[in-house]
Amino acid sequence: MAERSHAPEAVEEPLRQEVTNATDLEDVNEKLEEKDDDSEGAEAKAASPPNGDNKQDLEKLGENDKYEITEDDCYGELGFNFSNKKKWYILTIIFIVQVSMNFNTSLYGNAVGGISEEFHVSKQAARVGAALFLILYAFGCELWAPWSEEFGRWPILQLSLGLVNVMQIPVAIAPNFGTILAFRALGGLSSAGGSVTLGMIADMWEADQQQYAVAFVVFSSVGGSVLGPIVGGFVETFLPWRWNIWIQLIFGGAIQLVHFFTVPETRTTIMMNKIAKRRRKNDGTNFWGPDELVPFKQRFSVKEVLETWIRPFKMFVTEPIVLVLSLLSGFSDALIFMFIQSFSLVYEQWHFSTISVGLAFIPIGIGYLIAWALFIPAIRRNIKEREANPNDEKAQYESRLWFLLYTAPCLPIGLIGFAWTIQGPPIHWIGSMIFAAIIGIANYAIYMATIDYMICAYGPYSASATGGNGWSRDFLAGVLTVPATPFFTNIGKSSGKNLEYACTILFCIALVLVLAVYAIYYWGPVLRKRSKFAQKLAAKKEEGGGRRVSVEDVAAYGRRGSHHSVGVERRKSQASAKAAQAASRPGAGERKYSQQLRTFGEPRVTPRGTPRGTPHASRANSLVLNPGKAQ
Repeated sequence: MAERSHAPEAVEEPLRQEVTNATDLEDVNEKLEEKDDDSEGAEAKAASPPNGDNKQDLEKLGENDKYEITEDDCYGELGFNFSNKKKWYILTIIFIVQVSMNFNTSLYGNAVGGISEEFHVSKQAARVGAALFLILYAFGCELWAPWSEEFGRWPILQLSLGLVNVMQIPVAIAPNFGTILAFRALGGLSSAGGSVTLGMIADMWEADQQQYAVAFVVFSSVGGSVLGPIVGGFVETFLPWRWNIWIQLIFGGAIQLVHFFTVPETRTTIMMNKIAKRRRKNDGTNFWGPDELVPFKQRFSVKEVLETWIRPFKMFVTEPIVLVLSLLSGFSDALIFMFIQSFSLVYEQWHFSTISVGLAFIPIGIGYLIAWALFIPAIRRNIKEREANPNDEKAQYESRLWFLLYTAPCLPIGLIGFAWTIQGPPIHWIGSMIFAAIIGIANYAIYMATIDYMICAYGPYSASATGGNGWSRDFLAGVLTVPATPFFTNIGKSSGKNLEYACTILFCIALVLVLAVYAIYYWGPVLRKRSKFAQKLAAKKEEGGGRRVSVEDVAAYGRRGSHHSVGVERRKSQASAKAAQAASRPGAGERKYSQQLRTFGEPRVTPRGTPRGTPHASRANSLVLNPGKAQ
């Protein structure tokens, strides 16, 4: 990003001293004050602003010298310092928002019979509406993600929810089958998913404190998918098929209104813009927000937009770790949507009613709940291990997969057990449901652990890495929705064991993918060293004097990865006293990742603890510049 020089050649000499901490800054300021020439001194002062929040000094800056507000200047007013009650209220609403989005993907399955009958198409053709929604959902999440970083979480989430709700109406009143397919596709493309909802976690929790919140919201992502068929069984039995769509609209509209009136903006840069404007208005201090210092056209470079959108797919096919873990995660999620199509075939052997088939998904939900509960002590153990071994790569990275070593085998175990307990009477149906719950445990654990590991392993690129993971889950689920019924019906049909053989094939696929988890756990350091993205992080680590580089992307977390990056090890203490100096704040200066390589959809926040006078290479109108290197 281009930079503009505000200081003349005359001040180049005093600014040659490298400013790395508050002491260096004081030395530079003393030298500047010794200048006899008043005009020269004024220019020097503009190039190296004072260390404190001295209003008089700030007001002396020229109209073209704008003082960029930092997180240290307003940390007590950002989302990190919301009360726990407020944080968890916001997160609960986001939980419900995420449930509603995934509810939309699965409830449609109970409308297939009615659509087939009314529009005279096969049930297989009617299932295309579910597949289109999921496939476009996969791409929609990646398309929405960066915009929430630029314009804020609140407006983008409102826009997404609004568009999805609007797209439900033509489907509900559709006069023909083509209308259903067209607007289901548009509804999927309009869904922002976890790319925004989970991105809000990094707005409110420090990097090393996010895992509990992430575990909570991941539960909403997987839970919404099984809520659809549970509710859908009752809807299909007692109401016309169109009510499957109206209920989606009612649910989505209700939670959109709650979000509209009760959830504030949490995006750090947007909040800083508002804080800077308020301070300029209230006391005339020359503070400017991060986005105010970058021309609009420079914030939205076509090249940067395309690179941001393409990177998740590039990493998916070029990074072995991303590819293997994403395929495992995507396969486990696709199983749930295949089950939605196959459960009616399985449980009709026990003469289950439509409602009973829907209720058969409850064990999967119970499996999710068990996995979520088991992750709480696992997270606690991981935090202690990382704190005890700060310089051990295995402890910092691969230890996040430790719990998955015990839970990932639940996927093949659940599948093979399910395969040979669905033969119908005299075998009791409870056996198949127990194994379905075991599959649920695996699905939750795989998604949670792989996302956690990718965020840590890929640092500032974790948004793209987790974006590939989320894309894989939705895309595979969508692609496998249509062939699910023929797969369960035709494999081994002549033997009469089509259901058993089909699930056994899925077991073999799961077994291969799960074995890859152990390979990554033991050879992860070698794979990361061969990754060009990991090599860039290693180079950044050397620049930082050997300190570990780790950026939480919220994005990074979440069912659909976000592009919000937050530096690690900011602070356990979240004191909000505005009078406290940045240098005296516990943890100031410990930010490990520089925002100077920011691209579209990534933060432009000046890291906490940055000394006054440090150049901001990510700023077009940076206050402090090197006169000899204006670009």
